[in-house]
Amino acid sequence: MSYKSIKIGKHKIKIPIIQGGMGVGISWDQLAGNVSKEGGLGIISSVGTGYYNNKKYIQKEINGRPFETTNFYSKDSLKQIFKNARKICGNAPLGANVLYAINDYGNTVRDACEAGADMIITGAGLPTNMPEFTEGYPDVALIPIVSSAKALKIICKRWMQRYNILPDAVIVEGPLSGGHQGFTYEQCQDDQYKLENLIAPILEEIKKWGDFPLIAAGGIWDKNDIDKFISLGCSGVQMGTRFIGTFECDASDEFKQVLFDAKKEDIELFKSPVGYPARGVRTNLFTKIENKTAPKIKCISNCVSPCHRGVEAKVVGYCIADRLSDAFRGDKENGLFFTGSNGYKLNKKISVKELMSKLVNGE
Repeated sequence: MSYKSIKIGKHKIKIPIIQGGMGVGISWDQLAGNVSKEGGLGIISSVGTGYYNNKKYIQKEINGRPFETTNFYSKDSLKQIFKNARKICGNAPLGANVLYAINDYGNTVRDACEAGADMIITGAGLPTNMPEFTEGYPDVALIPIVSSAKALKIICKRWMQRYNILPDAVIVEGPLSGGHQGFTYEQCQDDQYKLENLIAPILEEIKKWGDFPLIAAGGIWDKNDIDKFISLGCSGVQMGTRFIGTFECDASDEFKQVLFDAKKEDIELFKSPVGYPARGVRTNLFTKIENKTAPKIKCISNCVSPCHRGVEAKVVGYCIADRLSDAFRGDKENGLFFTGSNGYKLNKKISVKELMSKLVNGE
């Protein structure tokens, strides 16, 4: 199967592969810039931008952590990340991922628009007020992530009532993705919620509102998977984990090595302070949490609203901002290493160019 380009809003993506937004620091300028350069859609994660370039662009840090929301989601850092990504991909479309669960969601969306994002992707909650924050940026495409037709219906209904607009595309993320899930633990194990079973009802819902592309995400690994979801009616796919195994991925070599060393049984669902199950690699961090020897929770960065300033972090035993940033920097002892269910298949680094060729040609 050869792939058609995909039009999202006013933007055309030559190859219908969207790179998943991975934070803290896993998909920044190098990865996103190179994916867009090679014809896909590179996505810059807005999470924890304060850590970019050794915290060069933030105003204040405490104990090596960006202090408060405005430094953790640093506007100046995000601007610089986009600027550097543009040096790589030129005028090719480039997007930003902004989680709905973060503190200061609205300002971070505006910051991304100002920085030059052509698209905003939002998951981890229902972004019913997303269009409010892109006012003044009519060319920025809006792409919510959903896990059901019901969620899409709610978004379309609210957006039409309040703003008289519809999504430019929608991503359906199944329960095999890395990081936070839009499902309960039980649903993640239930065949009813497999990605392939979510596609038809969402396509039906899209027809009720108009015609915009559906992108499949969660556990997609190779050309066979891409072909499968396009044959089910999707216009393209989103892939995160596979891109971690590239030279250009912004994560540390230690982060990549954790995945190269991981076995299938090491990849599990964990409790998260965000309130959703999250998938990652079981490392020594979880032994430390069980033994009550994990790093102390101080909530310096105040990253996500469902955590209630460290309350939920204390329940699950770790601060997600601190542990994800430790993983990005390569701290194998204390880092939280998110990955999709196929992360154990990664075994060596290749270039983004080579990976895109493999995905398109099935090499």
